[in-house]
Amino acid sequence: MAAPSRTKVIIAGAGIAGPILAIFLKMKGYEPVVYERVDELADVGLSLCLQPNGLRVLSLIPGFVERIIGKPLEKIMHHSILPDESTVLVDSDIPALLPERTGFTLTGVRRPVFNRTIVEAAQEHGVEIVFGHQLVDLKESEDSVEVTFANGTKDTASFVVGCDGIHSNTRICLFGKEPVDFTGLIQTGGVSPTPEEFKQHPALRNIYADGAHLICYPISDTQTSWAITLREPEAKETWRAMDEERQQAFKNGPFSQWGFGTGGMIHAADRIIKYGLYDRPELKTWHKGRVVLLGDAAHPTSPHLGQGANQAFEDIYYLVLQLTRHNAAAAPPSTALLGTIFAAYEAARVERTSVLVRGARKQGENRVVQGVEACRARDREVREAWADADATLAGYLQLYGQPWPLDGKSEI
Repeated sequence: MAAPSRTKVIIAGAGIAGPILAIFLKMKGYEPVVYERVDELADVGLSLCLQPNGLRVLSLIPGFVERIIGKPLEKIMHHSILPDESTVLVDSDIPALLPERTGFTLTGVRRPVFNRTIVEAAQEHGVEIVFGHQLVDLKESEDSVEVTFANGTKDTASFVVGCDGIHSNTRICLFGKEPVDFTGLIQTGGVSPTPEEFKQHPALRNIYADGAHLICYPISDTQTSWAITLREPEAKETWRAMDEERQQAFKNGPFSQWGFGTGGMIHAADRIIKYGLYDRPELKTWHKGRVVLLGDAAHPTSPHLGQGANQAFEDIYYLVLQLTRHNAAAAPPSTALLGTIFAAYEAARVERTSVLVRGARKQGENRVVQGVEACRARDREVREAWADADATLAGYLQLYGQPWPLDGKSEI
């Protein structure tokens, strides 16, 4: 007798979330296929900071964390640069304390390198990844979903998960086009050789100035990624490099004069990109019928808390958890059963991600203030927020000791 066919799942997007979800589904007995709109992985984007909540999920894939190329961080530092005044506001060892409490610490990774690692790991697990296929339409039947791609091809699966990021076509298919609002903030960033003064203690550094904020952290033994947030006219979310003339102007501009090692770092950048930060409407539900959203497709966030990828990994954990609880045999689920699974997944995730999205937006507003007195008030708030090291660590663990209790065990 032939073995029963596996339940096929189409995943839209081979970025940070899609291939990781595919690995988990493969391990649980499903047959995931990942479709990615671009023809090949490109060197797009800068970096991300993996945090304990995200790394705990990734650690459930045997051997995966060990192959991540990145740089563990030991400190979090905050500096202020104002006219005739440069100050260290905070010098915290919290990242060095996290391994004992969580098993993991903050780790800086270069996004394109991390993306390739994820895709390679998925392919090694037997996951099919198909490039050059952009989802443009969905048609549901009683027990399946037909997906149409921009090139005219079609495929059918039991259910579909949209992991196709902030410009999600899956989301548009479910809920229509939505207004997109420019936040008034833009980021300009790059990757540079790590300054000598940064090498002794790998740290996530925040630099506050009048009308500007810089964040930087190492992504390898020799490279540091950085991004400056400013209030400027609208810039599109292309994540592509600026032209050479504008890159040189930025490298030689006023930021190249900043202290604490940052000026030389900016001047030495190998490539500079510029992109606007946008808000999307907050969804109250992430699913419809046999289709569900995950990660940035469900809850796009500004980068100011460093939780975009980490929250996507939490999403993966809770979606797979509900699939395991309600469909342990990985059998083809009915639409009603998928409704139960997706609703339980949302119940665990919608409020948490909404709080973090709003928190990231507020963090960005608080960091980029103008006028010396307003900057000094901001600097006082930063100092006060970090004054009690024990309380700060406890607060961090409460927020990012997810997705399951630190003293408990994963259920998947």
